[in-house]
Amino acid sequence: MRHALLAGLLVLITACSNNNWRTATRVPAGIAPNPEEFTSAVIEVYAADAFSWRGWFAVHTWIALKQENDPEYTVYEVVGWRVRSGLPALRKYHTSTPDRYWYGAKPEKVLSIQGERASSLIPKISVAVSRYPWADEYTVFPGPNSNTFPAWVGLQVPELGLEMPFRAIGSGYAN
Repeated sequence: MRHALLAGLLVLITACSNNNWRTATRVPAGIAPNPEEFTSAVIEVYAADAFSWRGWFAVHTWIALKQENDPEYTVYEVVGWRVRSGLPALRKYHTSTPDRYWYGAKPEKVLSIQGERASSLIPKISVAVSRYPWADEYTVFPGPNSNTFPAWVGLQVPELGLEMPFRAIGSGYAN
């Protein structure tokens, strides 16, 4: 029985399609509104299978915001390798493609708000992001991790109605 369990675990680990983060795709998934064509404000939360074998159990989540008429999104996410490199876990960057594959895993929208409602919520989200208490920390389990961050923002801005995916391990750390 023990050999079968170990063999099954080995198959699970080696069956992952994105074993090398350097070569795993990061192309856009084509599910975000194009900021050059869609001028309204946008709030989107994405989830994609975590990298490598962890994707069998967990997702990585991130937040993308676009103010009205902005040519790019502002993306916020928490990434563990940044802490190991002496950087803050919380990362902010600007892009026209916030829906890129997460190292080989296609993202799905967890939340999408557009127009006037997004315009009114973006300042509240920005304040919540600036107050995130674990910006320099990362622990896979129980958190804080990449899923703790959007969950915490959702608790600070309940009007978002953000419901984290079941596999967003660490999202409960924010409670």
